[in-house]
Amino acid sequence: MERKALIFNVQKYNMYDGPGIRTIVFFKGCPLRCKWCANPEGLERKVQVMFKKKSCVDCGLCVQACPVGIHTISKETGKHEVRRDIDCTGCRKCIQVCPQAALEITGQVKTVSELLEIVQEDAAFYSMSGGGVTLGGGECTAQTEAARDLLMECKAEGINTAIETCGHIKTNKLLQIAEYVDLFLFDIKHMDPKRHNELTGIGNEQILQNLKELLKRRYNVKVRMPMLKGINDSREEIDQVIQFLLPFRDDPNFKGVDLLPYHKMGVGKYAQLDKPYPIEGDPSLSKEDLDRIEGWMKEWNFPVTVVRH
Repeated sequence: MERKALIFNVQKYNMYDGPGIRTIVFFKGCPLRCKWCANPEGLERKVQVMFKKKSCVDCGLCVQACPVGIHTISKETGKHEVRRDIDCTGCRKCIQVCPQAALEITGQVKTVSELLEIVQEDAAFYSMSGGGVTLGGGECTAQTEAARDLLMECKAEGINTAIETCGHIKTNKLLQIAEYVDLFLFDIKHMDPKRHNELTGIGNEQILQNLKELLKRRYNVKVRMPMLKGINDSREEIDQVIQFLLPFRDDPNFKGVDLLPYHKMGVGKYAQLDKPYPIEGDPSLSKEDLDRIEGWMKEWNFPVTVVRH
């Protein structure tokens, strides 16, 4: 049987996640729980209801339409509520009857062939710009077989491939994917294992081992660092990253470092999933902060770019 993937978005005409014009396929499910995650709808490997409370008029049409009882009208308040203890089947009947577009279903099963067809729609743009497909998430390697099969099919069609990854996967499974990847966009979130665990729910030992393994094996890797004030912007933290990457700095397969400034674009999604936003305050870095960090890396002749969307 053909492999299937649970995805939550396909984004076309992306210019930030790999070379050229790209199509991003977002896979559902991630082993990390980063406090700053901008795609909370990609964390859990299941179909979920996203609910915009401010748009809802509590008409109850979704209650009548839902076959499993996820939607309910509270007897106490008369307000529409989503039962998070019941799994959504993805039938999408609720969004079809909602008059206010207050509901969205995140998560859809697609075969590898269906995804390849979507990717191929923009082949002319890839050819013109040197672009291709990037698998993101969530975490695409959490669905190892489906990610590998899609990458393999894209390579067979001559489409450039990249993946965004947190790197938390068994090394042997990562290497099964690696032969079909033209570029790894590999996250370094924090160098200290204990602090990494506090911020993401998982230590970084496996992650750093995998990063080193990819670089040693001469796979093309660009390191990406989500930057947050008071979390990973200190000189000490940056120096640890520099020392870790220094042995690979001059290797042609090491493609440099992207600094990704914290943004708030995903904050509203947490409320739609009935989840609290994990970060208090605003850890945004100023232009001066980012310029300073960029300068620290350039002191060691690292190719570094601040990615400003």
